Amino acid sequence: MKKFRRILMWLALVLIIMLTILSVYGAFIGAERAQGFFNSAPSVVYWVVLGVALIAGLVAFRRLIRVPGLLLTHAGCILILIGGMLGSEKGYRVSGNDTTRKGLMQIDEGQSTNRVFVRKKEGQGHDMKELPFFVKLNDFRIEYYEPGYLEIETGDGKVQRVVAEVGRRIDLGAEQGKAQIVKTFENWKMSMEDGKRTAYEDPHPGSNPALAVQITPPSGEATTHHVFSLHPGFGHDPNAPKMLYNRPVNRAISDYISELEVIDKDGKIVAKKDIEVNHPLRYGGYRFYQQDYDHQAGRYTILEAVSDTGIPVVFAGYWMLCVGVIWHMWLSHLFKNIRSKKQTDGN
Repeated sequence: MKKFRRILMWLALVLIIMLTILSVYGAFIGAERAQGFFNSAPSVVYWVVLGVALIAGLVAFRRLIRVPGLLLTHAGCILILIGGMLGSEKGYRVSGNDTTRKGLMQIDEGQSTNRVFVRKKEGQGHDMKELPFFVKLNDFRIEYYEPGYLEIETGDGKVQRVVAEVGRRIDLGAEQGKAQIVKTFENWKMSMEDGKRTAYEDPHPGSNPALAVQITPPSGEATTHHVFSLHPGFGHDPNAPKMLYNRPVNRAISDYISELEVIDKDGKIVAKKDIEVNHPLRYGGYRFYQQDYDHQAGRYTILEAVSDTGIPVVFAGYWMLCVGVIWHMWLSHLFKNIRSKKQTDGN
């Protein structure tokens, strides 16, 4: 038994050193190559050996079971390995899990879809799979470090300034009423429909930033005016307040946000969230991450749908690992000192 324990201790040391080396290597080869490497056959053998060694340690060293901190630490490591295996590509195949593991969804504004495009193993082309619910994109917006501003001259001759965002309002005074930004454009264009001019967002390459501003006078009859960043004063109505759209050129993007809804097969909205980078929507065993977007006109979003399979097990393992380490390194000593102090005071 002593020889077995000695071999097990040396094996554990070698496995830990290998884990350190593999982790450093994986950090330098990129996420995609690292995923393939850690799911390769040799890596699977390593994970299995590591898991067996952890379980064997609990059997060979009974103190690991009697000491709560050590037990939680080892059990947490085992759960992390199990969760990682369940969520891996080979874990899906072995368990017969038919859940879509990972794929991309492209959704236009105002549209919904349940289709996920999964890249084939060979890296050529995609397979299309369907989710048991639909994801709808209500709106997509881009936020910048340097926002644009709408400047309006009010009735008393002063100039008011607000951030150029839909919904922003300005009080123009008792004579002129109120102004509100109702729409923003990255590439403003005008078309004729049934003899009426209609402004729209041109999805083709180009740049003509503009704001649609609704002026509501005290009489209550609202009119819409367009204010241009690159062409100040173009199409200005002399009866409307003077307006200026001041927007920096080549602004740096701070974030891009998708306003999402999840709709079940009965048409009922069951979840909604504005997602951004590193703040996914969670529903139905999936996480939906902001992956990409329409760089030309900002009219659609690209989401990455990732299955939650194995993740709760991994999180539970990390919690047990952290609690076990804290218990063994600090709490057990603290409780021991408290008990010793009580015994001393009692004597």
